[in-house]
Amino acid sequence: MASIKKTDAQWREQLSDEQYRVTRQAGTEPPFSGIYVDHHETGTYRCICCQHTLFSSDSKFDSGCGWPSFSDQLIANSITEVFDDSHGMRRVEVRCPECDAHLGHVFNDGPGPTGLRYCINSVSIDFDKEA
Repeated sequence: MASIKKTDAQWREQLSDEQYRVTRQAGTEPPFSGIYVDHHETGTYRCICCQHTLFSSDSKFDSGCGWPSFSDQLIANSITEVFDDSHGMRRVEVRCPECDAHLGHVFNDGPGPTGLRYCINSVSIDFDKEA
């Protein structure tokens, strides 16, 4: 259960329209439009809503899908998974465990050793460059 709870008005005040649409309404940014699709700096990716740590640049890879892709979470069990039956597909949605922000989906077609591909919307994450 998410520990950070804000009103709809508070989220709208904090986030851009696109960030709100994706993270609070489970939207998706257009493929190849996000700032982190072709991003290769070393550091940590965090939830745009609450700054919860999600991924390391060490697990980022180019999947060609149009969204930033990661093969593993930075810390085990640091992302909530929810079954998603929308759009006529059965997928696994990934959410921030701290604020319940929609991040994207996880698929079983990634590289080893996990075999996972966390397909994440750029607008749902923030980046901290390693010093």
